[in-house]
Amino acid sequence: MSAMVSLLRRQPRDSGASDDALVPVRVDPRTKSLTKRLRPDEIAVIDHVDLDRVSAEALVECRPAAVLNAAPSTSGRYPNLGPQILVEAGVPLVDDLGPDLMQLREGARVRIEDGIVYGEDGAVVAEGTVQSEDSVAEAMEEAKAGLSVQLEAFAANTMDYMKRERELLLDGVGVPRVRTEFEGRHVLIVVRGYSYKEDLAMLRSYVREYRPLLVGVDGGADAILEEGLRPDMIVGDMDSVSDKALRSGAEIVVHAYRDGRAPGLERVERLGVEHVDFPATGTSEDVAMLLADEKGASLIVAVGTHETLVEFLDKGRAGMASTFLTRLRVGGKLIDAKGVSRLYRHRISNWQVTALILAGLAALGAAAAATPAGQAFFGLLLARFDDLWSWLRDLLTGLF
Repeated sequence: MSAMVSLLRRQPRDSGASDDALVPVRVDPRTKSLTKRLRPDEIAVIDHVDLDRVSAEALVECRPAAVLNAAPSTSGRYPNLGPQILVEAGVPLVDDLGPDLMQLREGARVRIEDGIVYGEDGAVVAEGTVQSEDSVAEAMEEAKAGLSVQLEAFAANTMDYMKRERELLLDGVGVPRVRTEFEGRHVLIVVRGYSYKEDLAMLRSYVREYRPLLVGVDGGADAILEEGLRPDMIVGDMDSVSDKALRSGAEIVVHAYRDGRAPGLERVERLGVEHVDFPATGTSEDVAMLLADEKGASLIVAVGTHETLVEFLDKGRAGMASTFLTRLRVGGKLIDAKGVSRLYRHRISNWQVTALILAGLAALGAAAAATPAGQAFFGLLLARFDDLWSWLRDLLTGLF
C-alpha cells in the first residue's frame, strides 16, 4: 500500500512505464459487482457519484492498491460517507477522472502520478484529483449545505410513494402467496449493508435459540451462508446473490417493478429455480419486511438495513423514501439487530436449572463425605434408610 501511495505522489515523468510501477486494474461502473472480483493490490476503477458507505466498506475489505473514480466521489448534494472511509483506511482515492477512464480494459496495467493515470505505453489515460483527509473533510462540510434540498426531495418522494403504494402499505394488496410459514415466527432479515457481519456475529445465540426464519435480501443470502446457516427465503432483484445461494433450497421471491418487468427473472429461470414474483415500488428490503409483516411474523429483526437520515440519503436513491414508510408500517414488530444484541439475554430452561442444582448437590455431598462429620451423617442416613425399607417390606408382606 505504501508503494502505491508513493506512486500517487511523485514519479519522474520521463521514467517511462517501468514494470515495477504498473498495477493491474479491475473495471466496472457497478461498484458492488467490481468488489466480487477485485483482488488485493489491484486498482479498482469505478464510476460512482457520491460513493456510499456500503460500497466503500466493500472496497476496503478487498484491500485494493488504489481506487480510481471516473465520477466525483462527493457531488455536494449531501455529506456522503464513502470517501472518508477510504482515506481513513489508507486506500488512495483519485477522484473525478472523467468518462475516458472507463475505457480501460480489464487487466490493463497503469501507473499513477499526482492524480494522472498513465497507460502501459506511458500515454495519459485520465487526470483527476487525489483526495486526502483534509480535502474530504472540506467537501463534507460544503455538502452539508445541500441537505435542505435533499430533505425536500426526500419528503416529496415519500408522498409520491405513499400515493402509489397506499393499498400495499395499508391493506397488503399485492403480496404474493408463499410456501414459507411466517405466522407467529421471528424473522431475521439480512441485508448486505451497514455492519452486517458484526451484527450477524452478535446474533448467533439468538439464532441458535429462537430459530427465526432467515430471509436474505439479495447478497444477504450469501451472508447467511457464510455464517454456516441456510436461508429460508431470498428476496430481491437477484443482481448480487450467488448461484450457490439461489440453489440452496430457499424460497425465491423476485422483486419486480410495478409494470411487471423483473431484471432478475431471466437469471432465476435460467437456473431452473422455482420462484414467485412480487411487483412493488421501493427497495428489496422493503419488500421483505412487508412480506414478513403481512404473513403474520411476530417479530422482525433487521440486519444491515438503514437507520438514520444520512444513511437513507447515502443510499443515493429516490426510492429510499419507501424504506421510511415501510418502517412506519411494520414499526410495531421491527427491531434492529443491535437492539436485539443489547436486550437479548440467554434463556435458561427448567431442565438446565435442575441439572445445575443436582450438580451443586452432588459436589456438596462429595465434599461432606470427605470429612469425619460428613461420614457419620451419611452412615446415620443410610441406617435410617435401611430401617425404613425393612418397615415398608414387612408392611407389604402383611398385606399380600
